[in-house]
Amino acid sequence: MTNSKIYYKTQRNKEGVITTMKKRLIKWITGMTIGALLLTTAGCGGGGTAPAANSGSQGGTAKIGVIAYMTGGGAAYGEAIKEGLDLAKDEINAQGKVQIELVYADSRGEKTEAINGANKLINKDNVVGIIGPTLSGEMFAAGPIANQAGIPIMGTSTTAEGIPALGDFVFRNALPEFLAVPQAVEKAISTYSLKKVAVMYSNNNDWAVSGYKTIESTLKKNGVEIIATETFADKDTDYSAQLTKIASLKPDAVMVSSLYQEAALILKKAREIGIAVPFVGTNGFNSPELIKIAGSAADGAVVASPWFPGKDNEKVQKFIADYKAKYNNKVPDQFAAQSYDALYIYANALEQAGTTTDRQKLRDAIASIKDFEGVTGKFAFDENREPVMDATVLIVKDGQFTELK
Repeated sequence: MTNSKIYYKTQRNKEGVITTMKKRLIKWITGMTIGALLLTTAGCGGGGTAPAANSGSQGGTAKIGVIAYMTGGGAAYGEAIKEGLDLAKDEINAQGKVQIELVYADSRGEKTEAINGANKLINKDNVVGIIGPTLSGEMFAAGPIANQAGIPIMGTSTTAEGIPALGDFVFRNALPEFLAVPQAVEKAISTYSLKKVAVMYSNNNDWAVSGYKTIESTLKKNGVEIIATETFADKDTDYSAQLTKIASLKPDAVMVSSLYQEAALILKKAREIGIAVPFVGTNGFNSPELIKIAGSAADGAVVASPWFPGKDNEKVQKFIADYKAKYNNKVPDQFAAQSYDALYIYANALEQAGTTTDRQKLRDAIASIKDFEGVTGKFAFDENREPVMDATVLIVKDGQFTELK
């Protein structure tokens, strides 16, 4: 008998209909029970897609997600971050106290991609914590998502004001602009006896705007006149109009808040048209790519950084030697150093929390970090999850970052 005939027969037979419905109900309940058992098994380490458990389980490998600017105009930042993290991971895993797996997501310097990366890492990869994103604007987009999900997220290069204020699960070990920039500006003021300066900044970048505001307030506080304020956008390549105007005003120095690629082109054009004064930058200056692109035009660029490879410190020099050995004699920059320290902070917190899966316990352990000794110096989080650390004011001289004394 065909299925259609059976169906119509049961429709005519009331008892048969009831029997059929009972069978279907039993089959549905059985299926739901089996599905629930399978989902429970997956959540207990079977590789399923259930969110990371909060049971505080011991042992296993902690999955740490990373959102980084891996491709695009600022890819050198992401490359350095990845190199620092990979080196730290290998060392931490070799020590055997905790085991860490890094899961990467490329933000491409875009807020939307940072959001996509955060959602994937949290909901599909089931990471216990996140490092990144690279840019402050990306963190303003992705940080609230991680905070809402109750997963700790730590920026290693996000220096704009207001980052930790995004929520109790949001941290950073990057020295914020409101602490670093004033040190660079004030050092330049005292070193060069600055009276009048010009300011340039990228007005479509949240972090650069924040840096500009810090520059402006620091100059006003120190009684330095701002004779010109010029704006541009990320990925601009021609700064002739802004710099020609600035050159005509003869400033004692120029302050720039931008990423390294724009800063390098600004420096090249400035030197080309005869602006020979010091340039003071925000955190975007802290990349060897600035010198690589600008060449000799980078000489005289000033920036504050918690990372100084010339520091006479055993931990710093070992890190540099190990980094160069792993990456073809390449010298680590600030972004590599801060990401390296960030993973060690996570490792210490994981060990202290006694879990590889409990996001709340990990968050609480991170918040309690004190007296951490990293390659960027002594470190702790304050009550607002801001870093407590010192900076060194650097100047580019003969193609190298050196301490400005």
